[in-house]
Amino acid sequence: MSRRTSLVLLNAFSLSRLPLVALFVWLESPLTRVLLVLIAALTDFLDGWIARHKHLESYWGALIDPLADRAFVMVALLTLTLEGQLAPWMFAVMVLRDVSTGVAFVVTRLLPRFRLVRFQARPLGKVVTTLQLAVLLCVLVLPDVVRILVVAVGLTSLASIVDYAAMVWRSSNRLAAEGPHLPNSPRRRVA
Repeated sequence: MSRRTSLVLLNAFSLSRLPLVALFVWLESPLTRVLLVLIAALTDFLDGWIARHKHLESYWGALIDPLADRAFVMVALLTLTLEGQLAPWMFAVMVLRDVSTGVAFVVTRLLPRFRLVRFQARPLGKVVTTLQLAVLLCVLVLPDVVRILVVAVGLTSLASIVDYAAMVWRSSNRLAAEGPHLPNSPRRRVA
């Protein structure tokens, strides 16, 4: 299989999360929704694993994958909140990291000092995403543990925000010390 075909396949895996979340909104059966969350998690794992192990990195993959992840999680959480299965404060805690990193990304692109800093997946960010998916599943099948998991998401999100901020600051200082150069192309990011 050619590199181009492989990259198209990986991007298709990522983009598949968009119709999955549309089905999540449309189909109200808890069992169906559990299956959709599991399929979304599987496609996220597969495209990240394949990209890393086959060294298939692309500009478009670096954009599509995290946006598809965030779209799936945010829309699914919003759906559960609007249906009354998740309290509004829980929704706010659940999206804290996503909103913060989104704002930080925009700010870093506006400030010249930070423009060359590459945003990449961080281990704590992956933990937050995993916990978010666990909350989605627990809202549907184990609602008694949702509150505990939401608190875990909140605490991990705060740690993740500090971790991302430290990474951006260190990268910015390193790039400033290296002097002017051309930016590297973005890498495929899975978070």
